Amino acid sequence: MAKDPDTCDLLCLDLPKAERARAALPDAGAVEAWAAGAKALGDPTRLAIALALAASESACVCDLAWIVGRDERLVSHHVRLLKASGLARSERDGKMVIYELSERGRALVAAVSAQAVAP
Repeated sequence: MAKDPDTCDLLCLDLPKAERARAALPDAGAVEAWAAGAKALGDPTRLAIALALAASESACVCDLAWIVGRDERLVSHHVRLLKASGLARSERDGKMVIYELSERGRALVAAVSAQAVAP
């Protein structure tokens, strides 16, 4: 059987380094929430909507649909998923519903888009 090229051949542990890294990890609930957010941004339409919200700060579904070039019903569906994952929030303004990214949504979009523009 061939050795796995991605595992160590020698069992070793830099305990001080490993303890610092383990202590710095957020709790399991926070990791689950970030993973759900990252998964939500894994869809190209949702990512485009999130990037549009980041650029515009807030927008209604009509504006978002025009910005990303998608049908309003599709955008409405995806923005609800962004909201359900904690990346966006909404507020009713008369007959319109205005969406904006949450703080966590802005941070995650910034992290994803920073990778896209990095050299």
